[in-house]
Parts: sequence; structure tokens; C-alpha cells
Amino acid sequence: MWKGRQLSRSLGLAKGVKATTTIGLTGGIASGKSTVSSILRNLGAVVIDADAVSKRVTRPGTAAWRELVDAFGEDILNPDRTINRRKLGGKAFDDSEALKRLNAITHPRIIGAIKREMARAVKSGRVVVIDAPLLIEAGMTDLVDQVWVVSVDKETQVTRLMARDHFSQHEAESRMRAQLPLDVKKKYADRIIDNSGSFETTKAAIEELWRQLSSH
Repeated sequence: MWKGRQLSRSLGLAKGVKATTTIGLTGGIASGKSTVSSILRNLGAVVIDADAVSKRVTRPGTAAWRELVDAFGEDILNPDRTINRRKLGGKAFDDSEALKRLNAITHPRIIGAIKREMARAVKSGRVVVIDAPLLIEAGMTDLVDQVWVVSVDKETQVTRLMARDHFSQHEAESRMRAQLPLDVKKKYADRIIDNSGSFETTKAAIEELWRQLSSH
């Protein structure tokens, strides 16, 4: 499923890559997208981290920050007035209406910021990767040529998420439920990356996909 979107066709060539390409990298929470994006960055890709973009568009004093505080209360704030993402998540992820409100406030701004970063990135002449957990849910697949889905089993997701973010099992599972099931995400995938094994195995798989890009 090679989409060939108009925006990505304007992308220049990354070193060793013959086809202009933008990649949407997604998967379940705690599936290892950061590991995959780090490998791609080392291979020469420009990586746009949607999570980092989200933090920028919701920094104190921004319109999104004010709307979030109005919608969810000042108790979602840290002492320095930044958003406490865990507290915000605790209010949003167990309430479908609250989650819709959160997404309505943040998604348009995140997408707009990503588009601006992409417009700058294509001028670098390198492959561009959007690392976005909600790539599909936020309707960003039209921005990219290919969708790569990082896959692990549910038990591994829960274990990694609890260890990484110190979540309870309930917190971990509620955040997983807020995303599309992995089986649904796989239906959008041009490439599926199994990240349930060792780092070396995942790295070898990514390097092979990079070689395949070079052959087009």
C-alpha cells in the first residue's frame, strides 16, 4: 500500500535512499516506537516526535493550555504550571466524553505543528518519519507515504508501560483502551515491525526496511 501523498512527493532524497518517502511510525503505547525512531534517525531520517510536539503546543500560557485547564481544572497542573500528563490522563482515559474533549483541544494543534515541521524537514532532502502513537486515530495517515506499525503482544505492552511510567495495571490498560486495538492499526500498515524480541533483532529488521527503501 504505497500511498504517494502529494506533500511527501516534494521530499528530497535521504543519503542512500532513491525514492522520496515520508513514514508514519505508530503502534500501541509502550510498543517501542522510540527505539525504532532512534534507529531510523541514526540511519539518516528526520524524526518528528508527536509527543514532543504535544508538549510544546500545551506549554503554559498557550491557547491549548488554557483550554485544558478550563476543561479539566487546575489540579492537572504541576507546581511550575506545566500540564501533569498523568493527572490529565487519569481524568480523560476512563471517560469517553472527556477523552473526546482532550482530543478536540490538542489534535488540531498537534497536527498543524507537525505539518509545519514537515514543511521544513522536506527541505533537508532526507526521509521524514512522524513518530505518532495516534497517527491513525488523529487522521494523519494522509500526511505520509507509508505507515509502519510497531507490534508487541498485550502482556508485553502492559509490563513495559507499568515499568516505564510506574502505572498500575488499571492505568496501563485504560491508556491502551484509549487507542485503536493493534489488530486495527495493522490494517493500515505498509510494514509491521515485531518488537517483541531483542534490540539487535529489531535493529536488523529496520535496517532491512531501509535497504528496501533504497531499492525504490
